[in-house]
Amino acid sequence: MNVIWRTLLVMARARRRRRREGRLPATAVGRVRLRTLPTDIDVLRHMNNGRYLSLFDLGRWDLMIRTDLHRIMDERGWYPVVGSETITFRKSLNLWQRFELQSRWIGHDDRAMYLEHRAVVGGEIYATATIRARMLSRKGGTVPIEDVIDALDLQRHGGGDLPVVPEWMHEWAGHVALPSTRRPAPSDWDSIA
Repeated sequence: MNVIWRTLLVMARARRRRRREGRLPATAVGRVRLRTLPTDIDVLRHMNNGRYLSLFDLGRWDLMIRTDLHRIMDERGWYPVVGSETITFRKSLNLWQRFELQSRWIGHDDRAMYLEHRAVVGGEIYATATIRARMLSRKGGTVPIEDVIDALDLQRHGGGDLPVVPEWMHEWAGHVALPSTRRPAPSDWDSIA
């Protein structure tokens, strides 16, 4: 089964859960049960490292639908894009192994929201990823983070609805950033000393 079919299935299940259970608070942990399929593994017979990030997208879809962010994006002509992501592996997920994909928004800065995804088996973390994402407008440009927070009824400086992003995440985002699309970004391997 390709990831597109899994995405459509997760979206349908998220809509059903949203209707049945109500809106998930934006700060809640979303949970999706998955299984490692033959299309997920590599020649070493465990989940391919690149597949984790593709499957973690499923957690973002579940979270966006169940928190109503997907509806808000549709109404306002917004769409999310991942700017940076990093993943750390602890244990391998093997063929047919069941795992829970846990996803949550962990905070924001003045330009982006940060998310964390975890692959969890029996309460134990097998892999974790940190995602920095921005919201863009179909009319052009970036949606101010304040507009996203307001749309989700989050308080930016009060109530502590979203935790403060740890300093290492700000440093990470700065270290892995590429130049703006308005500036050149030549690929010149020969200039590297």
